[in-house]
Order: sequence, then C-alpha cells, then structure tokens
Amino acid sequence: MEEQQPVDYVASLKNIDYIVFLIYFVIVAGYGYWIYNRKKRQQTDSKDFFLAEGSLTWWAIGASLIASNISAEQFIGMSGSGFKMGLAIATYEWMAALTLIIVAVFFIPVYLKNKIYTMPQFLSQRYNGTVAMIMAVFWLLLYIVVNLMSILYLGAIAISGISGLNIYFCILLLAVFSIVITLGGMKVIGFTDVIQVFFLVLGGLMATYIALNLVAEKSGQTGILNGFSLLTSQAGDHFHMIFKRDNPNYMDLPGLTVLIGGMWITNLNYWGCNQYITQRALGADLKTARSGILFAAFLKLLMPVIVVLPGIAAFVLHQKGMFQTEMLDSKGILDVNKAYPSLLNLLPDGMKGVAFAALTAAIVASLAGKANSIGTIFTLDIYNKAFDKNASEKKLVNVGKLAVIISMFLAVVLSLIIGEKLMGEGKQGFQYIQEYTGFVSPGIFAMFLLGFFWKKTTSNAALFATIGGFALSVFFKFLPQFVDLSFLSGMGFAVPNAEGVYEIPFLDRMGFVFIICVLSMIIITKYENSKGIQPKGLEVDSSMFRTNTSFTVGAVLVCGILAALYTVFW
Repeated sequence: MEEQQPVDYVASLKNIDYIVFLIYFVIVAGYGYWIYNRKKRQQTDSKDFFLAEGSLTWWAIGASLIASNISAEQFIGMSGSGFKMGLAIATYEWMAALTLIIVAVFFIPVYLKNKIYTMPQFLSQRYNGTVAMIMAVFWLLLYIVVNLMSILYLGAIAISGISGLNIYFCILLLAVFSIVITLGGMKVIGFTDVIQVFFLVLGGLMATYIALNLVAEKSGQTGILNGFSLLTSQAGDHFHMIFKRDNPNYMDLPGLTVLIGGMWITNLNYWGCNQYITQRALGADLKTARSGILFAAFLKLLMPVIVVLPGIAAFVLHQKGMFQTEMLDSKGILDVNKAYPSLLNLLPDGMKGVAFAALTAAIVASLAGKANSIGTIFTLDIYNKAFDKNASEKKLVNVGKLAVIISMFLAVVLSLIIGEKLMGEGKQGFQYIQEYTGFVSPGIFAMFLLGFFWKKTTSNAALFATIGGFALSVFFKFLPQFVDLSFLSGMGFAVPNAEGVYEIPFLDRMGFVFIICVLSMIIITKYENSKGIQPKGLEVDSSMFRTNTSFTVGAVLVCGILAALYTVFW
C-alpha cells in the first residue's frame, strides 16, 4: 500500500525559504560586484578577463575547480545513479581525487612552463593550427550540446522539483543568472565560487543528514550513524565499488575497468585536458596551482557523501513506500533523476531554502565556468586566429561576452527541444554525459599524452587521433546493430543490454579506442620521422615534476584514504 506523505512534502517553497535564497543571491551578487569593481580597470585585458591571471589564491582555485565540476549532473544525475546502482558510481569522484594529484604533478608544470593559456593554444604550439582549430570547434560543440544543455535541463528538474516552478521557466532563470556571473570574468567566477562551494557543501550535507535520519526513523531508530548502518544492511547490493559481470549495471561500470581501464581516460582527459577545468590553474604560479588542485582532491573525497548517499537513501525509502508518485515522470515512468529533489522536499521550512540555494549555486557555478571557457576558446582560438588577428584587447573581451550569451541561448533552445528525450523517461542523466563526452575523450587524451611526453609525435598523428578517435567511437557504438558481439562475452568485453543485444560497455570502448589511437599515432609518427619530419616538442625536464614536502604529504594522505575506501567497499 502506498504510504501517504505529509502535506509539507509537496514541491513548494515557503516565505522563509525565499528569504534564505534571497540572502544567498545578495551575498553572491554583492561579492561578485565588489570583485568586479576592484578589477574593473583590467577588464579590457583579455587574458585577465578569461584567466584572472595571477590573482586567484590556492583556496579560490580549489573551490572553483569543485564548483565548476559539481553541478546538476552530480546532485541530480549522480544521485539518480546512486538510486539505481549504488556507491559504485562514486568511483567517478574518488578516482578523480587521485587523478587530480597526477594532473598537479605532471600536467600543470608542462602548461605553466610553456605558457599555455588554452587547450587549442597547446595544440597549435605543439602541433599546428589545423589540429588546434578542429579541436576548438569540437570543444565548443561538446560544451554546448552536452555540458551546458545537460546541466540546464537536469538543473531545471531539480529547481522545479523543489519549488514547484515550471521547468521551462527554471531553465531560463538558470541561464540568465549564469550569464550575469560569467560576464564579470574569471575573477568574479573564481572568487564567488568560494561562496558557491560553501552553500553547495552545506546544503548537500543537510540533505544527507535528513535522508539518513529518515531511514533510521522508518526502522524505529534515530541518528545518522544508525541510518547509514541500516542502508548498508537493507541495500547491501548498493555498497560494492566493483561490479561482477552478472550485475545488471555492469554495462555502465564494467568491473575492474573503473580501476585499471577506461575510467582513467575519462578522468585524465576531464581534469588534465579540459579548458574549463585547467583554466582555473593556468593563471597561477606552480606552487599555488598545485596547492589549489590538492585542496580540490580532498574535497572530491567528500563528494560521494553529498551526492551518492542521498540517492541510496532514496532507494531504501522508495522500497518502503515513499516517493511513489514524486519520482514518476509525465508518462508515469520511474525517473531516477527525481530522487534528489524528492528528498529535498522533506527538509523543514528555511532549510529547504538553504538546499535550494546550494543546488542553484552548484548549477550556476558550473554553467558560468563552462560558459567562460566557451568564450575563451571562441575568442582567443577561433575569432582572434581566423577572423580578426589584429583585434584590440577590448574588442576580444566584448566578443567573448557575446559568445557567452549566444552559447547559453543555444543551450537553452536545445534543453527545451531535446532535453527530455535524452535525459528524461527514467534515463540516468549522469551516464548520458559520460558516454557522449566519451566519444571524443580517447582521441583527445592520446593526442595530449603523446604531445606532452614524446617530442617526436607529429601533427598528422595528432590529426588522426582527433578525427579517427571520434570515428572509432561512433563505429564501436553502433557496431552491435550490424554484428553479433556475443563471441566477445567469454572474454568479458561484451554484455547484453536491456534489449538482449550484446554491447561493449562504453568505458571499455573508450579503452579500445585509446589504445588504437596511441598505436596509430606511434606508427604514423615513426613513418613521418623516417621521412625527415621532426616536429618541435614542448619544453619538458624532470625538475618540473618535483613536489614540495607539504604537497607530497597531502598526496600520500589522499592515496591512503582512497586505498582504505576501496578496501572496505570492494
């Protein structure tokens, strides 16, 4: 029998919630305006506008990295995946902590030593303008079609689910708020992100507390520790990090691949070769950049508590009869993306306003970071190179602002037209983002990795990775429609999907494409080297990778915590 919910659990905000949200809005907008006015005289400098060159502190860099990363796809999408598959989805967060250490040690020194400000600039400097231009277009399409659109749509689901506001109005509201923040430049984004992260963590921890406490109460107990203990006993299958092949979620997280396979490509490409992530550190000195990235790694360890545990708690509560109607979409299908908003509606008046602010903070910070990167890439790597090489600094800044507005408009249109089709009807929004980003990740990462550490790598080899990597990803994606891949199941490389068709899990596909790209790049490079083509490598020496004592201690501590977590929840 369906459990009746108290009337206070409906999706609506009370006056006190609006007051709390208004306070948050005034604090963020006021602080952002103060930062903007302090730096206004520099706003005609394009590098200062896009990179906040030399002015972000380590704590601002770390907070901004997390604020740009944690958004609707985590709060909504990852909580939904937690509801469906459990703690295993946290591997994206925990492996990211280790990835950030690697990026801080090996990637950032190369960027800073060679004065790299954008990813296409790196490709132009290391390879040639053709590779850089193709990838600049690739990145713009990826950021708009996958990132901006998905965050707007998933974010609107969350905001609508808490407030009861129309989802289309929520999309427009988020877009406008994000544009206002973005037009202030990277300094405004970077420093306001510190406040955004505070609200994000506070609101997230509140939701986790409420969820665990409610699980305990449903079993006649109290306290979050009892709630967590009940979760592990009542949803024991949701507390395994490594899936066996007979697990129905193996397609999304294929066993040891999350430790030694495609997960590394996803994370290293995202954190090390991604404009809107590395952009936070590119304007700082090496020590400050590394300290900021280490701070972000520690915050990453905390994220599953905020974004995954609530999803698992919602699963247990749903099994007990709660959220039976709240989690249905317009067609009456269970929508896992509504797990987190349903939980937030249990918060008391006032606290719901804090959670509302936290969600808005996460969504807006991430949208602003991505929009700024779109403006940066379009202005410095496309407009300035292909359309107006002699543009003034002021004109470049204005072009960047216009690019931000246009890209956000396109994302709004896409989210209104195809958002529900791609991420609604019970689909996992987080997995949608990972899979479609994975179409370009293997080739990009192969191109960057060899470009960093093998000076002989040629431009044509990089061009193959750029175009060939994408083509191979599409080929492997649609191959099951034409070829029966069941013969690969014995080796663990193919599993049946919901329709019974054997597919290669997308993380494994990424691994295969990456290996093919690397081998092809080596063959092409060896051939061209034999013809006398000797490309210019980057300036790299072993001393760049030495770390100071405090960073080393922090990195070892992160690794120790990760080892303990995977040992306990294997």
